[in-house]
Amino acid sequence: MTVSDHHMTMKKVGIAELKARLSEHLRSVRTGRTLIVLDRETPVARIVPYAAEPVDVRRASRRLRDLAPAPPPSTPTDSLAVLLDDRRRR
Repeated sequence: MTVSDHHMTMKKVGIAELKARLSEHLRSVRTGRTLIVLDRETPVARIVPYAAEPVDVRRASRRLRDLAPAPPPSTPTDSLAVLLDDRRRR
């Protein structure tokens, strides 16, 4: 599937298709195209040309050891239940 804009062309591809033809899709990205990765028709990632979006690297404003640790959760969390609930909603 391809979505067009007046500035760029974005192609949407499922995870299985991306895995099967990774090199082909990366060649397309190198030419300037943006690739939207779908997991069950839900966008989960965007692959863009490397030079298209430069990363702004900034120095940390504080040292890691100066940060307070996050408080422990007030109630225990059942990770499996959260995962299964998330999958059920998709």
